[in-house]
Amino acid sequence: MDGKLAVIGLGSIGSMALWQASLLTDSVVGFEAHTPAHGRSAVGGDTRLFRMVYRGNPDYYPILQRSRDLWTELEAETGQDILTRCGGLSIGTTNGSYLSAVMETTRATGAEHEILSHEELAKRYPQHNLRPDDGAVYDPNAGALRTDRAVTAAIMAAQNNGATVHNNTPITDITETTDGVLITSGQKSWTFENVIIASGGWSQRLMPDYLKSKVQTKRVFLTWFVAKDAAQYTPDKFPIFIRIYDDRSMYGAPAVDGATVKATLDGRGKPTPTPDAVPRELTEAETVETVETVAEFFPGLYPTIVRNDAFPDLFTNDSQPLLGFVSEASRIYTATGFSGAGFKNATGFGEIAAHEALGKRTFDRLDFVRPQRFKVS
Repeated sequence: MDGKLAVIGLGSIGSMALWQASLLTDSVVGFEAHTPAHGRSAVGGDTRLFRMVYRGNPDYYPILQRSRDLWTELEAETGQDILTRCGGLSIGTTNGSYLSAVMETTRATGAEHEILSHEELAKRYPQHNLRPDDGAVYDPNAGALRTDRAVTAAIMAAQNNGATVHNNTPITDITETTDGVLITSGQKSWTFENVIIASGGWSQRLMPDYLKSKVQTKRVFLTWFVAKDAAQYTPDKFPIFIRIYDDRSMYGAPAVDGATVKATLDGRGKPTPTPDAVPRELTEAETVETVETVAEFFPGLYPTIVRNDAFPDLFTNDSQPLLGFVSEASRIYTATGFSGAGFKNATGFGEIAAHEALGKRTFDRLDFVRPQRFKVS
């Protein structure tokens, strides 16, 4: 045996699983196909949104709570400023479908929040050009996660705890044996008691057949704009936001660099043949819609895209993650398929993956993320 646990892919979830596993054993090894937080991974793009107020499955809330604590622990352990705590806004038509869904989940979770009327929202956050019937739900615990810092900090912490990391080592094959898992990269191979697959868009080829047809890699693009008055878009004045109507949708983050504001169309991920073939440039239609939306939402931003990029991520057919062993008797654990929405919970999911893959602990109320939901009986 070369170790108790191998973590394949050290991106958003893999880096956190490596860190958490390193707290449980000194026999964990991470494998990264390139280098941590490399420019073509799903980690790219500087920031991701963290929020406790959201619409969707209330069962995510305990994971969010734990993730928030673990982000704080990672900051304390590494001395890195990872979560910029600036609050968050969910903006939409008052009593419309989006805000109604947000409030339904919020009532179920009991998340701390504040309902803002049109007048209150306009007074507190004049950066937003509001429609007459707009309102918002304010999340005081939301913020912007610094993705590159988070991943590199987690890997550094894991190495300080005794973990081993192999960079520029793409894993091309996984084979279960009678007493472990054989993994291969080129002419090299290693055997581990258990393996976590956490390589995002590159995970599909390593999965069992029943899962390969349930996932696809999608291209997610991001855009940034220059503020006319950058002081109005700093984290202390401009919370993260998600703004959704039937005809427009956008999310974004404050100017963490002091100059540019992330403002990106929501839910525009499109399938791409492979994660290595993601077009980085925007199409004309994407550019036009993005600029039109920014011009309507933010008169304080120059309506010209000053930076854009695109990244791959693995999406499941039901947009829920794949977290768990691929079968009851398997030693292969998946922590992937987060469908463009996993980073805020990366520490929590990483903790779950590490404990379960090492056989230290199991977690309840996670049927909605277990891979077996896709298995035909």
